[in-house]
Amino acid sequence: MPGFVLRPPVLRRSNVPVVTDPAEAVRRPELGVLSAMAHGETEQGATIASAVLPAIEGLDDERARLYYDLLYNSLNEAARRALEAMMKGYEYQSDFAKKYVAQGRDEGRIEGRIEEAVRALLSVLRARGIAVPDAARERIVAQKDPERLERWLEKAATAAALADVLDDPS
Repeated sequence: MPGFVLRPPVLRRSNVPVVTDPAEAVRRPELGVLSAMAHGETEQGATIASAVLPAIEGLDDERARLYYDLLYNSLNEAARRALEAMMKGYEYQSDFAKKYVAQGRDEGRIEGRIEEAVRALLSVLRARGIAVPDAARERIVAQKDPERLERWLEKAATAAALADVLDDPS
């Protein structure tokens, strides 16, 4: 249409009420979630979350899962910690969140396995009286391949010298 200009309405953050009353959140859970989305990064994020969380629990599963994810992802770090304390045992419902939570858990397990292998390797070398110069120690600590660290640990059990452990040519 000639001369037509589309002017979509814009809801400013300041126009979204801060919902901290649990009764209000129960009456209008969508407004509570919108409040968290608009104000969750502020110092009121934890208060909003504590008001909205009980309201979400009373909803049907599909809406509750969506609202939990929206609520959680809208909060600042302190509010997230407070929400996590309230939500012990919560499982993310969106495929996106599940994927990255699982990835983080896997990375955490691998990191723990690496740290454990490094400590064990250095302990075995120390117990066997094999000196580990600073450069070699740095190489061991910097190693991020758990399989290689395990191989080094196995070699350390019988090696006569550090070069026999770290695959260094003698």
